[in-house]
Amino acid sequence: MNSLFFTLFSFILALAILIAVHEFGHFWVARKLGVKVLRFSIGFGRPLWKHTSKVDGTEYVVAAIPLGGYVKMLDEREAPVDPQQQQRAFNRQSLKVRSAIVVAGPLFNFLFAILAFWLIFVTGDTGLKPLVGEVESGSLAEQSGFLPGDEILSIADQPTPTWESVVYVILSEALDGASLSIQVRDRDSGEHHYELQSQGLSELAEDGLLLKNLGLTPDRPVLPPVIGEVISGEPAEKAGLRPGDRIVSVDGTGMENWTEWVEYVRDRPMQTLQLEVDRDGGPVSLEVVPAAVDGAGETYGRIGAGVRVPENLMDDYRAIVRYGPIEAVGQSLVKTWDLSLLMLRMLGKMVIGEISVKNLSGPISIADSAGKSASYGLSYFIKFLAVVSVSLGVLNLLPIPVLDGGHLFFFLIEAIQGRPLSERVMEQGQKIGLLILLAIMSLAFYIDLNRFLG
Repeated sequence: MNSLFFTLFSFILALAILIAVHEFGHFWVARKLGVKVLRFSIGFGRPLWKHTSKVDGTEYVVAAIPLGGYVKMLDEREAPVDPQQQQRAFNRQSLKVRSAIVVAGPLFNFLFAILAFWLIFVTGDTGLKPLVGEVESGSLAEQSGFLPGDEILSIADQPTPTWESVVYVILSEALDGASLSIQVRDRDSGEHHYELQSQGLSELAEDGLLLKNLGLTPDRPVLPPVIGEVISGEPAEKAGLRPGDRIVSVDGTGMENWTEWVEYVRDRPMQTLQLEVDRDGGPVSLEVVPAAVDGAGETYGRIGAGVRVPENLMDDYRAIVRYGPIEAVGQSLVKTWDLSLLMLRMLGKMVIGEISVKNLSGPISIADSAGKSASYGLSYFIKFLAVVSVSLGVLNLLPIPVLDGGHLFFFLIEAIQGRPLSERVMEQGQKIGLLILLAIMSLAFYIDLNRFLG
């Protein structure tokens, strides 16, 4: 329950931040260009909080449904306007002014992403080194030549300091359909080149498990089976286990690492386990009966003990990408541009059927990612916000009526023909755009349900 609440809170917080950034773009530019703003709303529906500015009369609202927001401006097409205020109406503005106000929302999403990436690059972007742990037999990775212990140095001449960068480069380069040249360093520090055939790589990423589908398992540190924490009242405490105890064997079976120990306990709920532990250099024999816990459609054992993580365990696995304040500006601009271009290309490939729509993420996936990134730490949550902000910027610029890109498309037609479209045509366009948007949202939600329900 706490996990669900935390995920929902993280999701709502992320939405509120990104919606506020987007709508503030419209709001700020409209005010700067002399257009009167009547309402600035985060969310739709019944207002939960409302404040009317005594300076300009703008109404600021936080509403009950946090799935969007809007900026309502003075407009003669929506309500009669005082003649003295007509020059401040949106519909009375020049084409350039109206276009600037509309494009400001997505633009502020991109600016927010640039700032977020800049903060991450300046403070240090932490990730896992792309060290290969296991290579699945018969997999595409094995066919390409990958071996356990390889460190991926670059793909298609692009440096890959982390697993995140490996996935990103594979996805972006695979869209071109060419084979990928991969440079690796083996355990003996020798460097080699592999060729990874990109045909079908996009399909391997459909469920978000690109590395697993390739047959690659990232190398991870081995945790020794040493007790770090004992929870009061749980079977571990009742059995006499103490922090610092090292599990030597269970029922005569030797325990080499913490994973083996956890799996052994999980598979034996309510069974008496004979333990041999090393305590302060001497052997101690204990008995423990794991409690039976129901979850995810199964019953598993649990004793209520946590692992002791050795200091500096992750030093050989952690990679930190950091730039100076000036260099970070360029890197954040490039990151935002490349990410925007990748999203556009993937959307285009989906439209023409070259890649599956299963790559879409709906509200469930986004909420899950929000909760996970927030649980990892502030820097991960900021990176998540940056990626989603780029997505919002790109999606809002699509030429679909209802979205900002649809308004810009109408303005383009107005510029070409020298007069605005008729209200009837714009109204029909809005209806079509709304249907398209609902169809996309329904499809994304359906894909989410299938993904999470297996």
